[in-house]
Parts: sequence; C-alpha cells; structure tokens
Amino acid sequence: MNDALAKALNEQMNFEFYSAHVYLAMAAYCSGDSLDGFANFFIVQAEEERFHAMKIYKFLNDRGRRATLEALPEPNNEYDSVLHAFEQGYKHEQQNTERFYHLSDLAMNDREHATINFLKWFIDEQVEEEALFDSIINKLKRIDKDSNAFYMLDTEFAGRSFTPPAE
Repeated sequence: MNDALAKALNEQMNFEFYSAHVYLAMAAYCSGDSLDGFANFFIVQAEEERFHAMKIYKFLNDRGRRATLEALPEPNNEYDSVLHAFEQGYKHEQQNTERFYHLSDLAMNDREHATINFLKWFIDEQVEEEALFDSIINKLKRIDKDSNAFYMLDTEFAGRSFTPPAE
C-alpha cells in the first residue's frame, strides 16, 4: 500500500470517528426533547460508525501501516426538528459514500487488491445506510403532524440495537 492510500484510509478512519460524534450530537438533540427512541437510533448509528473506524484501524495495522488519530471538528448540535436531523444524517451518509468511492478509485488505480476487497464491504454498507435514512425521512414526512404515528416511530427506534457483523 502506498503512502497516499494509507493517508486516505487514515483520513477516512478519522471521518468515521467524526461521524460517531455527529450522530451523538443528534442523539443529544433528541434526548433534549425527551425523544428517547430517536436518541437511541442515533446512539446506535454512533456505535456503528465507531465500529467502522476501528475496522479501518485494524486493516491499517494488519497492512503494516500506522493508524493516526486527529482532532474531531465540532458537530452541529442544533436542529429544527427530528426530520431535519435525519435529513442532515442522510446528507452525511451521502458524503461518506462519496468518500468511499474516492478511496476505492485510489485503490483501483494502485491495483491494491486487498484494499479494493476491504472497501467493498463499506460500499455495500453505504447502500444500506442511505436507504435506511431515505426510508425514515419518507416516513417522517408522511406522518407530518400525526403525533400518534410520530411516537410510535419513536417507540420502535427505542428497541434498535447494534450487533457487530461476524467477520
């Protein structure tokens, strides 16, 4: 693995840690409005992002490269609504997808087959993440001012949990 690809993977690892930070801020926003199910949704998202970061960390180490941690930017802590938080989360996931595409392009240009194979898992994961956020946004728009449906969705998300996939 060349230095440029290792640097790009380190940047992505740090972006994954930042993503966890972003989702924790969204969880805090929801908790502040006593929407514990929505808060749980974002806490689980943060756990997934930390898992992704550690997956890259381990890959770098397995390839004889050093993982380097950077300071995290401050995330947005204010949202207009739960819908706004999900819309921002969706945009964040789209940005993350583009980052993985760029990494994949770098790996393909270098004919770095181990990294190409490694990144495929993340690209598949991003398809799922974008679809999940898109689906939730559509539900939130449909229920609009129906408080019963809104609280049912909040209750549904309270049961969400993260189980790391088997390696």
